[in-house]
Amino acid sequence: MGILGTVSEMLEASSESANRGGGKGDGSKGAYWCHDCDERIRDVDVAGDDQPECPDCEEAMEFERSPSSTGCAC
Repeated sequence: MGILGTVSEMLEASSESANRGGGKGDGSKGAYWCHDCDERIRDVDVAGDDQPECPDCEEAMEFERSPSSTGCAC
C-alpha cells in the first residue's frame, strides 16, 4: 500500500466512528454531567437506565452526547 492509500485509510478512520483505530471500545455512548459541580460520570459506570445523582450536590445529572454521534463529546 502506498502513501496515498495510507492517508486515505487514516482519514476514513478519523470520521467513521468514535472507536478510533478499529478498536471495540467499551460501549460508552457519553457521560452524565453536573454542570454546577463539574462532576462527570461515564454512562458505562452507571448501573441501570436512570439518571444518576451528582455525588456532590445530589441533583440529577444530565446526559451529554447523542448515541449516534461520533468523535469528541466536548
